[in-house]
Amino acid sequence: MKLLLRLISLCLIFNGAVFAQKINLKPVNTYRNPVIAGDFADPSVIRVGDMYYAAGTSSEWGPAYPIYTSKNLVDWEYLGPVFAELPSWTMGSYWAPELFYRNGTFFVYYTARRKSDKQSFIGVASTKDIKKGFTDHGLLLEWTKEAIDGFVVEDNGKLFFTWKAYGLDKGRGIEILGAELSDDGLKVIGKEFSLIKADADDWEAGGAEGQAIFKKGKYWYMLYSGNACCGENCNYQVGMARAEKLQGPWTKFSGNPVLVGDETWKCPGHGTVVITPDNRYFYLHHAYNGADFTYTGRQGVLSELVWDEDSKWPSFRYGKTTPAQAESPFAASIKTNEDLVMNFENTKNETSWVYDVSFPKPEYKIQNGMLEIENSNLTTTGNFLGFVVKNGNYNFSAEIIAKDRIQQNITVYGDAKNAIGYGILKDKLTLWQIKDGVYSIVNTQEIPGQFESINLKLRSHFGRFYEFSWEVNGQQSNSLAPVKIEGSWLPRWDRALRVGINVSGTKPGNSQIRSVQLKYN
Repeated sequence: MKLLLRLISLCLIFNGAVFAQKINLKPVNTYRNPVIAGDFADPSVIRVGDMYYAAGTSSEWGPAYPIYTSKNLVDWEYLGPVFAELPSWTMGSYWAPELFYRNGTFFVYYTARRKSDKQSFIGVASTKDIKKGFTDHGLLLEWTKEAIDGFVVEDNGKLFFTWKAYGLDKGRGIEILGAELSDDGLKVIGKEFSLIKADADDWEAGGAEGQAIFKKGKYWYMLYSGNACCGENCNYQVGMARAEKLQGPWTKFSGNPVLVGDETWKCPGHGTVVITPDNRYFYLHHAYNGADFTYTGRQGVLSELVWDEDSKWPSFRYGKTTPAQAESPFAASIKTNEDLVMNFENTKNETSWVYDVSFPKPEYKIQNGMLEIENSNLTTTGNFLGFVVKNGNYNFSAEIIAKDRIQQNITVYGDAKNAIGYGILKDKLTLWQIKDGVYSIVNTQEIPGQFESINLKLRSHFGRFYEFSWEVNGQQSNSLAPVKIEGSWLPRWDRALRVGINVSGTKPGNSQIRSVQLKYN
């Protein structure tokens, strides 16, 4: 009897081990949000063959509209901008680029502020090769006082363009409109029709925008966003509607809003739905990280939709909030934020510099082992070159050859009137700030002894608290503690900070920077 029981026990253990092995043979691959880290608001995503392409808002930063590419929706690589040179009719507010692909051509429908009247309208550009950037075709839609958030769908061989009418006209509220688009995708040719209007008595009292329209079965579906998108007082959320015809009538889902913020990911919204080859539906959208919040900006996050076959309504797989971790679309796991190390003695390669479009693009070149930024814009911040910050906890540094005529700075930049810098002029260090346009010196220090170069260093905590220090000949700031400063006033309403370098002073000249490093903690 004992032998029989032992045999049974061994059989159970063996079968359990085999079962466990079978489970382990098919582990669940997961990813963690964000999938596109850093300031990447209003993302648009398309699938072309086995490749995914995503573009996002650049706001007041050039070059306009960053593009990323991926084979699995999780691991993304920067491809370049939509526009290396800004479209001639525009002056800023580079928002909400929507990608569309048809018959071998990529289109982008983008929002920008027009130079002539400083109002936002929608332009269009196209390319056969997305790696080479887009050719601008100029203004597509001028709708009364303002129009943003273009989105294109194809219905029975015809193209239709949809957009948010801003509600700035007397007697007319915020609504999402549509009209037929020409077959070449470059002209609105039909009379407008209304899809949905913002309900002033509901959760979307702050508006309706960022529509993502797609079809499944007999229904057209729309995810749209409402309320305040941006800044520390945001309350952005996502709603859903459907219709049997694109022209309507559209029925809003009774359980709206379907996606809301929490302490991990705040104020989610404005994205695009993309369908994988195995018919999984993913919504690439933006949200603020709960820890870094506005300092790192609205980041690219991924949420999956699943379907109720009875009601024919989708819902978000992990509930009404953005998942911190979720099952991957494919056998993929997200990369960590990659450090940036540039030694100009060893490389002449371009990098993903950004600059403030309020000023001309800074003149710079890499030669003689140095990055040379020309001090042609004689303002404190007017020739800033920076990087998108992907996490609020980082170290940034630059090795600089000090000069007599110009000050060379490492800089945390909100805009031209809100920045913090730490600069060297000859043998004098200056920590300065510009707050609401007012320049002030926070701290100064002379560097003793002889030195060929100096390493200016910044340590950031949560993108908000900064410690500045220096190093000469391998010696750390002598015995002095780092200079600390807090920058709660730096983020702008619709965009996050950038970190980088600039030159300043009243005399012409060029910087001499040997290297820059951006490393995440």
